Amino acid sequence: MTPSARGLTQADQEAGAASTQDTAEVARRRETVLVSGLASDSHTWNLVFLQLLIEEHGYDVVNLGPCVPDELLIQECLERTPAMLVLSSVNGHGHQDGLRLIKKLRQEDGLRALPAVIGGQLGITGGEDGGHAAELVAAGFDSVFEDGAQEIAAFRRFIGGIPQRELS
Repeated sequence: MTPSARGLTQADQEAGAASTQDTAEVARRRETVLVSGLASDSHTWNLVFLQLLIEEHGYDVVNLGPCVPDELLIQECLERTPAMLVLSSVNGHGHQDGLRLIKKLRQEDGLRALPAVIGGQLGITGGEDGGHAAELVAAGFDSVFEDGAQEIAAFRRFIGGIPQRELS
């Protein structure tokens, strides 16, 4: 094989093109996770933290921000078909808002199997007894991460267990 003007053989150029093609294919296969606050929650720092944490696990993240109305959240899920929906609450109304939202979400044919999790401050009394978690899971959430440092490690394990879908 003759070297090209840049000193690379044709085989080197083809290998480089294949590598670029592989990189593009991997980029196309990255899953998207939707991160959102709930309708009554105006906090943002938690959403930015979650976005960065999820991106560390190789996902693209669409962060819808705080105070997202239920209907808009459902519409975004239907249009984007994310690998997972992550909801966060800081104001203590996560239990109420989460129950209302998950019931609406699970009524949509295209969203019944969407992995959906909620976490943060789910009640306003502090020192929750875990009753909110059981009720939220029974309503349709795949997992609940109540406020606490050990929950971050549990959430990391959960993210790592979401299978990557083959995109067409």
